[in-house]
Amino acid sequence: MGPTELLIVLAIVVLLFGATRLPALGKALGDTMKAFRDSSKGDSGKDKIESDKKDVVRIEDAQVERDEPKKLEDKGSDKA
Repeated sequence: MGPTELLIVLAIVVLLFGATRLPALGKALGDTMKAFRDSSKGDSGKDKIESDKKDVVRIEDAQVERDEPKKLEDKGSDKA
């Protein structure tokens, strides 16, 4: 396609969608292309999951300070 055809296509797109919606459409198209590219690489996020597992501290291994429960004093009620 030459420059003339590209200008015609661009003019039609602007007429159809309006100049205000073009940035949102471009962002949505870019996000879709990125997601497709990531999924086509075969990387299903296993590396990220493995690195996240290394960062997680096991609950049993975590040091927790335990406070003694506060004891309530029975002051009695004012009602007789």
